[in-house]
Amino acid sequence: MATLRHREEIETLELRTLAPFAQKSAATRGRVHPHEKHRWRTDYQRDVARIIHSAAFRRLPRHFRSLCEDVIIRVEDFPSDDVMRDMRLESEFDILGLFQGVGLPFQSVTAPTQFPNMIWLYRRPILEYWASHDETLGFIVRHVLVHEIGHHLGLSDDDMEAIEANVAD
Repeated sequence: MATLRHREEIETLELRTLAPFAQKSAATRGRVHPHEKHRWRTDYQRDVARIIHSAAFRRLPRHFRSLCEDVIIRVEDFPSDDVMRDMRLESEFDILGLFQGVGLPFQSVTAPTQFPNMIWLYRRPILEYWASHDETLGFIVRHVLVHEIGHHLGLSDDDMEAIEANVAD
């Protein structure tokens, strides 16, 4: 099972493995609007996640976005070993995104407490796909987001295509 590393572990690993002249996560100049340090993710990881999915997410219809208020969107380089095994993937490049959780149509107030619903965007497979296709990076990220959010909402493929068709680039 893949384990999440704490921010401090990542920063220590960077000090041991990166070149002396490389920019380290802990050496950030800070923010205009300071925020609390995240327990697991470095500032760099948080920024990458924001940059990769935020513009594509903001372009989605407001009513569609509003149904995702309780969904956590994470960007990781690759799927975890558990995802690779459970989905029987041959390569970590075989998947661009994943919805994990209980979709809205299947949620119940009487069901036991679940983990939060999460959407995973896999950065390296998305970038690899982008490099070998004609679509823009924004189009690809938006497509993956609509597809994974669609699973959260219980939408059909036709419904997801209709939503994508109504989103301007």
